[in-house]
Amino acid sequence: MTEKFDVLYIGSGQATWNGAVPVANSGLTVAVVEEDLFGGVCSNRGCNAKIILDKPIEIARTVEALQGRGFDETLTINWRDLMAHKHELIDAQSEHNEHRLTSAGITVIKGHAKFVDAHTITVNDTQYQADKIVIATGLRPHVLDVPGNELFHDSTDFLALADMPEHVTILGGGFIALEFATIANAVGAKVDVITYNNRYLKAFHQPYVTRVVADLKRRGVRFLPNITLTNVAENRFREIELTGEHNFALTTDYVIDATGRIPNHDTLDLEKVGVTTTRTGIPVDEHLQTNIPGIYAAGDIIDKIQPKITPTAAFESRYLAALFTNQTTEPINYPAISTVVFTSPRIAQVGVTVAEAQQQPDVYTIEEVDYLSDWFRQVSNETESYLTLIFNQEHVLVGATEMSNEATNSINTFVPYIEMGLTRQQLQRFVYLFPSIEYTGQRRL
Repeated sequence: MTEKFDVLYIGSGQATWNGAVPVANSGLTVAVVEEDLFGGVCSNRGCNAKIILDKPIEIARTVEALQGRGFDETLTINWRDLMAHKHELIDAQSEHNEHRLTSAGITVIKGHAKFVDAHTITVNDTQYQADKIVIATGLRPHVLDVPGNELFHDSTDFLALADMPEHVTILGGGFIALEFATIANAVGAKVDVITYNNRYLKAFHQPYVTRVVADLKRRGVRFLPNITLTNVAENRFREIELTGEHNFALTTDYVIDATGRIPNHDTLDLEKVGVTTTRTGIPVDEHLQTNIPGIYAAGDIIDKIQPKITPTAAFESRYLAALFTNQTTEPINYPAISTVVFTSPRIAQVGVTVAEAQQQPDVYTIEEVDYLSDWFRQVSNETESYLTLIFNQEHVLVGATEMSNEATNSINTFVPYIEMGLTRQQLQRFVYLFPSIEYTGQRRL
């Protein structure tokens, strides 16, 4: 007999459990299919692990900046100890995430799901049916198409390295590439960053990106732009030899392929039920439903313009929970979504970007803030700290971008301002603690 559910989720990451638990608590029958670790990439092999490895770097950078201003020596990062700490915090996540589901009465099905029809999937040769099926299978690392690419490592490998190699080479210029370059360099590795063009962190304000890249160069990271690799091979010393067009050659110890991520929709047999897919994901309508009634998608698997990040996936999952439990019939209404790259210093942004504002000078006003003259920002002797604010014609704050050690907390302060559509005058109604990042940011409005 085929087991039936009201809602079945494929995948167990942020795009699932944030909605699956409240759906189950409402009284509906829910199942979650997972073929790997519960909680998805972010919990087990991504954001959480990365920020643990980054924390000592953040502290070390502060101590470095305060040499002669309270500290006489810099800090050395012990990679093995740090990795042990990462395992201590992360290794139990999958079990905890599975328990979160089962304790809510959700049926957990372990294995790989494939579609049979619009309401039926098969896992381990057993069929399951549901009124509604949510595809939340996320993304996986892209593999550069070059001979010898089996010698490459991906983000999962790097975040579990027992020992840091002497020479790390990173392919790509996005989030993962520059964050990993920051980490490896801070731990003491020689680091090269190879890109096929000369752009880095293209989603962020480029003058700030240029400053971050310049800081990494000053610390010894080499940026090698406009390189097209043609072959990868291992020599007799077990080193990796990279060759490319125009006589490019490089020998390294470890190569991270950070050339992007691709959607996990190609092994679900979606063609059997006619679900439309694209190179960047699964298109959905304003209710996150695919072109096939009853089949939905959430999280990074969606083909969308919104940032493919954990908070977006969680927001979509909660929306579907409200939709499935008849708490709403309205289309999804995305809020202002903030993003951050964990380099040192950070770059974070929310709302209208500087690039968008520059394209419409008659609609937006751009204001630059130099935090180097702010006494509170100089408590930690920051040498790179800048903020760009964007207002519309009604003097409402609609966008903010910051490069600083405190960019994450600072931009979080602006998120509710932008989402609530507050004017300058209304923003002055907030009375924050003094001194604080929030108070300092408000003074600039």
